Amino acid sequence: MDDVTLVGACDLDVARARATGLPAFDELRAMLDQVQPDILDIILPPHAHAEAIRTALAAGIKTLICQKPFCASLAQARQITDEAQANGVRIIVHENFRFQPWYRCIKQALDDDLLGDVLQMTFRLRPGDGQGPNAYLDRQPYFQKMPKFLIHETAVHWVDTFRFLLGNPVSVYADLRQINPAIAGEDAGFFIFEHANGVRAIFDGNRHLDHAADNHRRTMGEALVEGTKGTLTLAGDGSVYLREFGGISQTELLAPDIFDGFGGDCVHGLQSHVISAFLGHRPFENLANDYLKVIEIEEAIYASALHGKKVALEE
Repeated sequence: MDDVTLVGACDLDVARARATGLPAFDELRAMLDQVQPDILDIILPPHAHAEAIRTALAAGIKTLICQKPFCASLAQARQITDEAQANGVRIIVHENFRFQPWYRCIKQALDDDLLGDVLQMTFRLRPGDGQGPNAYLDRQPYFQKMPKFLIHETAVHWVDTFRFLLGNPVSVYADLRQINPAIAGEDAGFFIFEHANGVRAIFDGNRHLDHAADNHRRTMGEALVEGTKGTLTLAGDGSVYLREFGGISQTELLAPDIFDGFGGDCVHGLQSHVISAFLGHRPFENLANDYLKVIEIEEAIYASALHGKKVALEE
């Protein structure tokens, strides 16, 4: 990335840190004291976030990126966010799906009023990786042991994406289920967001089923955004098309994605955004105090599924 110099890597297994080719450390405070980075990227599981962030606060680091799910609980996330703000530190949660190029394209189309009054958005998650006793073992085996899976690990991306595109929901209804007995948590289900302006956003997820794509980890599914003037379609190849209301033909707004890796290179997209915002070129997105809303909504989704009723969301 332009304007970036990597100054150190830290891992409990110092050989992994050395493998980056950077100055290597196996103790975080020692690294921070020695190299004093402008930005620390925390790539750890949730149970380790609080300690790492507090170590960074004590070392005087002022800008942090932290992986999602953010912290071990909503209460801990709130406490850590308060501590960071009290120390003048900003935390950007690494929620990268909103930086996938197709969602940036859809956001621009909405801002340009190509759809008129938006009435509904639907995303169908169909990664096709959840069948059988060996599901997820080749890539992310811890998936099998997560007591909360589909929403907590995966659908939270669309909680944030729906908010990015449509604003905060005012209520949610959810219906979740477990299909594969080899895993601990839910692997299929729906949630429906009601937004203040009447828009409905529907997440329809099933990890047992697939969609038409050469890379199922590109979009992980298909989407429609429907309005009074037209409809946007997101295909599994990352392309976005606009069909005007009453029409048959479609106009390509975004060509099929050619990146072979994950999600249209959205990890690079988020990190590039942080660098640009750090340099004062744009406002930060995904700051922790705003991202707390995503965790609150996630808890409401589980509460709705447990009690079988719509749950109101407070501003």
